[in-house]
Amino acid sequence: MSLNKLRNIGIAAHIDAGKTTVTERILYFTGTNRKLGETHDGQATMDFMKQEQERGITIASAAITCKWNDHQINLIDTPGHVDFTVEVERSLRVIDGMVAVFCAVGGVEPQSETVWNQADRYRVPRIAFINKMDRTGANFDEALNQMNKYLDANAIPLQVPMGSEDSFTGTIDIVNRIAYTFENNTRNENEIPAEYKDNVEAARNSLIERLSDFDDEIMEFFLEEKEVPAEKLMAAVRNATLKLLITPVFCGAAYKNIGIQLLLDSVVNYLPSPVDIGAVVGHDLNDEEKTHSRNPSGSESFSALAFKLINDPYVGQQTFIRIFSGKISSGMQIFNSTKLKNERVGRIFRIKAKEREEISEAGAGEIVALVGMKITKTGDTLCDPNNPLLLESIHIPVSVIELKIQPAKQKDKDKLGEALSKLVNEDPSFHARYDDETEETVISGMGELHLEIMVDRLRDEFKIDVEVGEPSVAFRETITESVESNYRHVKQTGGKGQFAHTVIRMEPNSGSGYEYVDMIKGGVIPGEYIPSVNKGIIKCMDRGILAGFPVVDVKVYLIDGSYHPVDSSDMAFQVCAEMCFKQGFNKAKPILLEPVMKIEVNTPDDYIGDVVGNLNRRRGKIESMRRYRKGSQKIVGTVPLMEMFGYATQLRNITSGRANYSMEFYQYMPLPSGVQEEVLKKLNEKKNK
Repeated sequence: MSLNKLRNIGIAAHIDAGKTTVTERILYFTGTNRKLGETHDGQATMDFMKQEQERGITIASAAITCKWNDHQINLIDTPGHVDFTVEVERSLRVIDGMVAVFCAVGGVEPQSETVWNQADRYRVPRIAFINKMDRTGANFDEALNQMNKYLDANAIPLQVPMGSEDSFTGTIDIVNRIAYTFENNTRNENEIPAEYKDNVEAARNSLIERLSDFDDEIMEFFLEEKEVPAEKLMAAVRNATLKLLITPVFCGAAYKNIGIQLLLDSVVNYLPSPVDIGAVVGHDLNDEEKTHSRNPSGSESFSALAFKLINDPYVGQQTFIRIFSGKISSGMQIFNSTKLKNERVGRIFRIKAKEREEISEAGAGEIVALVGMKITKTGDTLCDPNNPLLLESIHIPVSVIELKIQPAKQKDKDKLGEALSKLVNEDPSFHARYDDETEETVISGMGELHLEIMVDRLRDEFKIDVEVGEPSVAFRETITESVESNYRHVKQTGGKGQFAHTVIRMEPNSGSGYEYVDMIKGGVIPGEYIPSVNKGIIKCMDRGILAGFPVVDVKVYLIDGSYHPVDSSDMAFQVCAEMCFKQGFNKAKPILLEPVMKIEVNTPDDYIGDVVGNLNRRRGKIESMRRYRKGSQKIVGTVPLMEMFGYATQLRNITSGRANYSMEFYQYMPLPSGVQEEVLKKLNEKKNK
């Protein structure tokens, strides 16, 4: 198939906007499914995990291939819950275009903004579908206004809805001036009803006027007040969409099968093919300033990005890749330029949600799963061993919440370790570590639901019964002052001793992570031991010093030291660096950093005072309050995560169940000294029990 006829698209939105229902209808109308699957009865094709079916939400992004109007569409349905934002992140990294789904009642909701910002980061062209036009309170114009106000989307409607709520009957295509009604899963073309004609012409003129800002030809038509042919208008819309200048907006009611065929037409007409996206650019392995580009063509050198890993009980680990250039075939040797090691391709599958179709080769633009990868992880670049390059990886958000777990039966200890390493492989926003001091396993992730799902999977998939502690906050440690630290490590035993001496200067490095600077002159420490010092510091930072939490935002200069020609070794310098760093850290006025969340609460006007008062008591800061819909407001602010346990129940109580909220990670901030003392005291008490 020609690459021009390929569309790699993602469907993304806030939770409950109807993404999975839209996807199910797309699969039905493209003939991929013979019957309609529903999220509410656990029958959705794309929500095939047991945990997804039980909760009626999407947890993992699922890929499927379908065909429409002689075009192949590779479709990724992504989660809407903020705890699974990494799934959206990695999907957006490999798709070419996106359908953003909005609820006609809720409009722009918190996760809509997150997804939109993620798509901006990867410069993904997008179209919007305003769903649930049949619901009470549906308001197409208000959803459009919110897209422009809160997302700066430059949203332009290409359809006018015919009615809304109970009276929603169909849509009018303003480009071609055709009214569509939908009965028995078929779309019918009609004349535009008289009462909508003025509205459609006004919308068409507005479209032409706004497109004239970006297209000289349309500008001429507009200035000369000539009729613009539909094909010229469509070409101008496509061009402006691909350049991220506008967002075309469509509408419908997926649950009632209204508007889906037109949405599919618009995916083909307005979203990019791999050819439109053009060459992918990667860095040279030896010189980061130097770049290499690969065009989306089978004749170029092979390049691909691994964006997802899944453990399949039947075929083992599947590595999902997006191929940007060249071809790949079974048995072929490829190079993992992130790990600097070769891999051999085992089997290649085209994925259809939980079904698979084995193929012998795949080419540029395709999204496939490989079986047999030994070392490849999420974000790794795979390429031709003779023409290596390194592609931009995937942004992984930080984990902010921890949970202590242990197997109910001691004999499952090793089994638990293996299962956790598989889950960590699959999900880069999930972490697991063993605490030697307390002899407990600690898992961390993006939120309570994220960890709840992981514990469920340990029980269901891996058949391990686990006992779970209370969720706790994943703090970080850092320093607030610059200090110099001088440490000499000397250990004499009967034979060869250990000797290392390091002098380091450490200073706060707010928001910039860890940096290591070698300032050794005159070979006072041999070059081979310089990385050993770095290794020792990193090991110490991972374990934490103040309270066992990872150390962040520190800049370390190695400024002096000495060595012994016989007794110095890699290990001696690692141990010395650890002790030197620990000593300096304790002198540099260390503090704890806490995760602070961005929160949005939608509440009826009657409860505003109670909700704001409650957030203030939780050390929250209110940034803005805006009209959400008639009779209710949206409160936006920040609040420390440690104050938010049990908030859902309390919010329900103070608003009689009429308010809802959503949270996402904002940033790490210093813990107030009074609170820090309390936290450290509690942690010490736990440790000494």
